[in-house]
Amino acid sequence: MRKISFINMKGGVGKTTLSTNVAHCLATRENKKVLVVDIDPQFNATQCFFSGDKYFNYLKAKGKTILDLFIEGPINISTVDGVTETKNFEYSDITPVEILENLFVLPGNLNLYQIEISAGSGKENRLKRYLDVINKIYHFDYVIIDTPPTPSIWMVSALLASDYYIIPVKPDPLSYTGIDLLQNIISRKKKDLDLSIKCIGIVLTIVEEATIVFNKCQETIGKKKQLKDLLYKKYLKKRTDIAKFQLNQQFILDQPKDDVKLCLTGIVQEMIKRIDDDEAKQ
Repeated sequence: MRKISFINMKGGVGKTTLSTNVAHCLATRENKKVLVVDIDPQFNATQCFFSGDKYFNYLKAKGKTILDLFIEGPINISTVDGVTETKNFEYSDITPVEILENLFVLPGNLNLYQIEISAGSGKENRLKRYLDVINKIYHFDYVIIDTPPTPSIWMVSALLASDYYIIPVKPDPLSYTGIDLLQNIISRKKKDLDLSIKCIGIVLTIVEEATIVFNKCQETIGKKKQLKDLLYKKYLKKRTDIAKFQLNQQFILDQPKDDVKLCLTGIVQEMIKRIDDDEAKQ
């Protein structure tokens, strides 16, 4: 099981778009069994898989979400039912949702905002423990974790649970100049928590080709010794259709435009190769 977090501390960089479409591509084109974990309190990844009605009905039917990993009994906070009593349960009780063949989701929950977790409480290890338990049942090939755009306990939980991370970057100065800051924060977390997580690349997203901004971004990253080898050859192009499809729980591979599909499949294949190469060195 290869566990990959998609991380960027800046919002609006296409992180969720990239992570959910990579997961969908792995499941449908690469025939891999994939679990998507939405640990972002904004639960944007969840909305790529659930319509509003479907999600409401899922919660009403007592379906499990990421919130169930962290909430304490006997109180249960629910968007649908308010505050109710709940019993303790095992990690194996938190069953992911099968979206389609090979693709499963542990949905997010807006009520993560109401949970207070202090660093060092041990709760930040729950996602890691959950994945170890649930994988014995489902035997996933990949776990894709969509993280919040803030340095928080939820990001720490994702880092603790992951083997690798990818940095989606929009090619504008505010986005790519923050890469060094993000890497420094992750480096500190690695030292503090004794993590072995590795960066397997920077993927440019929402790209408008043949623009000064895009060319400047590639040039800037290419000049930095510690970053240039991380930059993926393929990038995700800006297309208004992508957002429209997401609103209807559809993906890039569902679109008719072949150039965007080729971009995505190229990103996925390079990601797999980077992981293969890293594992071969171990």
